[in-house]
Amino acid sequence: MSKGLPKRSEDYSQWYNELVKRADLAENSAVRGCMVIKPYGYSIWEKMQQQLDKMFKDTGHSNAYFPLFIPKSYLSKEASHVEGFAKECAVVTHYRLKNDEGGKGVIVDPEAKLEEELIVRPTSETVIWSTYRNWIQSYRDLPLKVNQWANVVRWEMRTRLFLRTAEFLWQEGHTAHATREEAIEETELMMNIYAQFAEEYMGMPVVKGIKTASERFAGAVETYCIEALMQDGKALQAGTSHFLGQNFANAFDVKFATKEGGLEHVWGTSWGVSTRLMGALIMAHSDDNGLVLPPKLAPIQVVIVPIFRSEEELQAVEEKAHEIMDKLKPLGISVHFDHRDTHKPGWKFAEYELKGVPLRIAMGPRDLANNTIEIARRDTLSKEMVNLAEVEIGTYITEKLEEIQATIYQKALQFRQENTTSVDTWEEFQKVLDGKGGFVSAHWDGTPETEEKIKEQTKATIRCIPLDQVKEDGKCVLTGNPSVGRVLFAKAY
Repeated sequence: MSKGLPKRSEDYSQWYNELVKRADLAENSAVRGCMVIKPYGYSIWEKMQQQLDKMFKDTGHSNAYFPLFIPKSYLSKEASHVEGFAKECAVVTHYRLKNDEGGKGVIVDPEAKLEEELIVRPTSETVIWSTYRNWIQSYRDLPLKVNQWANVVRWEMRTRLFLRTAEFLWQEGHTAHATREEAIEETELMMNIYAQFAEEYMGMPVVKGIKTASERFAGAVETYCIEALMQDGKALQAGTSHFLGQNFANAFDVKFATKEGGLEHVWGTSWGVSTRLMGALIMAHSDDNGLVLPPKLAPIQVVIVPIFRSEEELQAVEEKAHEIMDKLKPLGISVHFDHRDTHKPGWKFAEYELKGVPLRIAMGPRDLANNTIEIARRDTLSKEMVNLAEVEIGTYITEKLEEIQATIYQKALQFRQENTTSVDTWEEFQKVLDGKGGFVSAHWDGTPETEEKIKEQTKATIRCIPLDQVKEDGKCVLTGNPSVGRVLFAKAY
């Protein structure tokens, strides 16, 4: 199981790749650049989906679905948008195959060329705003708040499971509003929902901020983001929310009749998170023994492993196990009894440790006689004997899961605090980035030229201008030019 898993301190990248595969989360597919998300990995994504979907619907959003294919002309309508995605687009040029007359299998039928090429969606702003033109006529149609769960394609040459693949899963929200203020409020709301999800469910602390102009989403007026810090000191953009202004409404002529009888373009937002969150979840918490999953997102929160030598012993343990399960399931706790006789208990312990199951209960004939169970925590690897006569098992397990969720978050928060460094000189800046890494809080003169020079020289980018940035006069860490506040730099995924 975790035997032979590379250590994070020796080869973090290899540790990550091996862990994703050995924990049965995903694997590379026969299609270059694409992945197969395996059942265990997909069940984690489903739990993410379910919670996010609830949060979206609780704030007035509805789900819909839009086409996978986007006419090429649509992308041309918003200049900065097409420029931002042009190099990543997969293009459909023909609609039919035929048998090769030379007997070499199938070939593209040259007679079946499309009149207009279709882009396999890299994101859906263009096709959705084209649709909104038909849906929106009056102020009574606003606000329009739609989300879709979908797959997207952005051609990637160098891929990593969950973090960067040619095809990935995500949700993308697209809203239209009568006023600028409403649209900005929506943009900030969704950033806060993403932050709440990351911290309360993923157990992953994030910094909320605004992207610089060069890091902004193509076609947006402003991009809000949440940034997380991974255990190797690199940052990961965990979610983005974009204020689109009237850019797409102008491009697709989406207007509405105002209460006063005028005609105005609507204001837009878009926002999304993807299966990159799976990569973030793995890298934020896991250790050299395998996954460490926050209970709120663990497919199996409690596993019961029986210890037995005969069929009679298994039946006796199973009876007690079902008693416990009957108390846990009504509380919404996901519990699994592993009665397989093809693997020994030690092998099962290693398997569930690798897969990050938060709590493991072991019980055998001796435990039945003593009315005890052994409970092992995945996050701390600690074990304790629990006398079932002295606790109400449902309450006890519920409190343990809550404690694990809180402990995982606090550990990640402490790591981020210890790995966020304020610097004032270029020498310090380089030293921190080359050494401990993490977030570097430094002054920047606000110019894209300086931002690009820093990136060229250090590979670090401005992750965000924090929303809680304290306004303070200073000097840019590279140029020495005046600065009004610190921004967060880091090397990133």
